[in-house]
Amino acid sequence: MARRSSTPDVPPEDVAERIVDIDVATEMEGSFLEYAYSVIYSRALPDARDGLKPVQRRILFQMSDMGLRPDRPFVKSARVVGEVMGKLHPHGDTAIYDAMVRMAQPFSLRLPLVDGHGNFGSLDDGPAAPRYTEARMAPSALAMTQSLDEDVVDFVPNYDNKLTQPGVLPAAIPNLLVNGASGIAVGMATNMAPHNLVEVVAAARHLVLHPEATLDELLRFVPGPDLPSGGKIVGLEGVRDAYRTGRGAFRTRATARIENVTPRRKGIVVTELPYTVGPEKVIEKIKEGVQSKKLSGIADALDLTDRQHGLRLVIEVKTGFNPEAVLEQLYRYTPLEDSFSINNVALVEGQPRTLGLRELLQVWVDHRISVVRRRSQFRLRKKQERLHLVEGLLIAIVDIDEVIQVIRSSDDADAARTRLRQVFDLSEPQAEYILELRLRRLTKFSRIELEKERDELLEEIAALQAILGDESLLRTTVSDEMAEVAATYGTPRRTILLESAGGVATAAEGAPAPRSGRAAAPALSLEIEDSPCYALLSATGLIARTGSTDVALRPAPGAGRSKHDVLAGAVATSVRGEVGVLTSRGVVRRVSVLDLPGLPPTDGAPNLSGGLPLSELLALDKGERVVSLVSVAPDAPTLALGTAQGVVKRVTSGEAPANRDSWEVIGLKDGDEVVGAAAVTDDDELVFISSDAALLHFAAASVRPQGRPAGGMAGIKLAAGQRVVHFGALPAGSDAADDAEGPVVVTVAGSSTALPGTQTGSAKVTPFSRYPGKGRATGGVRAHRFLKGEDALFLAWAGPAPARATGSAGQPVDLPEPDERRDGSGQPLAAPPLAIG
Repeated sequence: MARRSSTPDVPPEDVAERIVDIDVATEMEGSFLEYAYSVIYSRALPDARDGLKPVQRRILFQMSDMGLRPDRPFVKSARVVGEVMGKLHPHGDTAIYDAMVRMAQPFSLRLPLVDGHGNFGSLDDGPAAPRYTEARMAPSALAMTQSLDEDVVDFVPNYDNKLTQPGVLPAAIPNLLVNGASGIAVGMATNMAPHNLVEVVAAARHLVLHPEATLDELLRFVPGPDLPSGGKIVGLEGVRDAYRTGRGAFRTRATARIENVTPRRKGIVVTELPYTVGPEKVIEKIKEGVQSKKLSGIADALDLTDRQHGLRLVIEVKTGFNPEAVLEQLYRYTPLEDSFSINNVALVEGQPRTLGLRELLQVWVDHRISVVRRRSQFRLRKKQERLHLVEGLLIAIVDIDEVIQVIRSSDDADAARTRLRQVFDLSEPQAEYILELRLRRLTKFSRIELEKERDELLEEIAALQAILGDESLLRTTVSDEMAEVAATYGTPRRTILLESAGGVATAAEGAPAPRSGRAAAPALSLEIEDSPCYALLSATGLIARTGSTDVALRPAPGAGRSKHDVLAGAVATSVRGEVGVLTSRGVVRRVSVLDLPGLPPTDGAPNLSGGLPLSELLALDKGERVVSLVSVAPDAPTLALGTAQGVVKRVTSGEAPANRDSWEVIGLKDGDEVVGAAAVTDDDELVFISSDAALLHFAAASVRPQGRPAGGMAGIKLAAGQRVVHFGALPAGSDAADDAEGPVVVTVAGSSTALPGTQTGSAKVTPFSRYPGKGRATGGVRAHRFLKGEDALFLAWAGPAPARATGSAGQPVDLPEPDERRDGSGQPLAAPPLAIG
């Protein structure tokens, strides 16, 4: 290749032509590398510190600069796009608007950063044009941009060197893990799954306070992704691989339940879809599967989604086909089951790296420590400058007459400034500040205000110097700010995590074999033997049945931990029998045991990780939650109920109506709810534990059985503002002092103002025999002494040893060793507990 060059101001005939020889391969390689680096660094990959690509960062910064706060009116999206394109982003308006739209979509981000007004699209349709939509910052975006004016990050020039922009945002939210990311660069790509903010912050706080924490310790806080669309993640081994190496894969499933869609026909109702899957795509694949004979037993598929009820796909099943088997076929051949490949590639110090969970958390933690340190340095410098001026002003007010005389006798401002410095030994800024002083500041009250301001500045300076001088205090400050962010913007987990999917079924006997590479599943028998079994409910809301009644419902002491090992209810029944689900509204809902998934045989305690979420069987009202499973057999023992307001009631199972699917078992007062239930005899002991750490137990015989409409009787006397946190029953003789292997009481204390699910609390395990019994309707005895920062029990339990605790995703939480002190204080837990059993 030859390049010609000539001098323009010299006649061509007088200048010899100059030719530069360039190798084509070298030129192409250099140009391609420059292009590749530009795509990787400036467009496609997020920064591991704030989790944003450059265009997303510029959008948030420009919206902050425009004052588009959540409490301000919306502005046209086209205006935001124009400002970003004209000042910061040297690319087209389409790319900017597409990035802004994604940051406003709740189905794309777990925590949206832009508050959109108008049509911002759906999973099946694109958004309206920017001239038709409006936008402003979401509340969470304030945490991403806060303290930008306090020199917490470095600013870099924009594309034409006329303005500056932040090279990274302060990012008080772990945005990369919470919202995930996707992008295709040159020779590499990134695809990161969203997570729950509360769980990620809990892991980050643990890493802040324990820098040597291992990945296994962090997995106790972050059990798996939490997708914006909810659904279920089936199989967690790929997730753990991604947390270790940065690469992995998992399967996502829709949330579906089987119900009667017409009086004579059952159907499959889908309420949550896998991440990034839209309802139109699902219906299209169902129609293609029916036409190609891959799917059988489907009569119709309807999309009944609306804004009031949310997503609702109804798939009608033909008469004679097993709905569970049809659902398994839908999982196999349609996007109701999808896969997600994790590839955690992000920029670290300008270089693309593949990061595991610990590395991702470490980068963000280091960034937040740097932000807090730089912010403290900036504030310290500003406070010191202000203190310097205040001290100079106090000197002037003390000798104000002399100050005025010096100023009046000076020829000009420069002379006055010089004389003030000489006479009163002031600095240049102090003298300038006094010259600009207004006469109204010379009052006695102003002097008092200045002295108060001086004292406050001294205290603030000392606090900032302490933070900068003590690394542990700095890390504690960072951890406290993380906790505040989680409490402000955190939401409960949406995605259910399952270790396995359970058995696979076919649509009907004689159905054609699948044409994919998967092995054919065994046919689901339409006739199931009516054998004895247990119906089990886990604390995480999974329900299942055992293969027989010959199973240990509790792990033996010293046995290994397993997922979902805390049972919220267990009822002996038969496969073709029925059980009742008791809810907090005092209502029992009938459930067929045949609809519950069967658990594989096991020598130890049953593992409910293959169970079915109860929400797929029952549609609960808003604010209603499941309390326990109860027997609906006529010969079952009486059922004892305890409410949050301290009411106790016994009702006979024979009161269950034979022709109704749900019925009330207690008449609740306004604001009251059922907190616990147990099948009891007259010889058993009923146990109440209140939020102010009072424990009361008395004989069940002191509570006479009542009919279903009755409202019960006084169980425990509560102090003002307190509520019952646990109600249960124990066999007679549980309080015997010489019973070394007897029941235990577990109490977990914390702050009553903390966001549920965010605090670990302090726990205490004490033998039940240490608590003397008292009469019904009394106040009980103290069961826990609160530490500083604690004012209530948020979790308690009384039952057989050994006690076991579980987290929100079924992960085990270790409890402290038993403490013989009845009213002692607790030991801090490593992770937030959900339930104890």
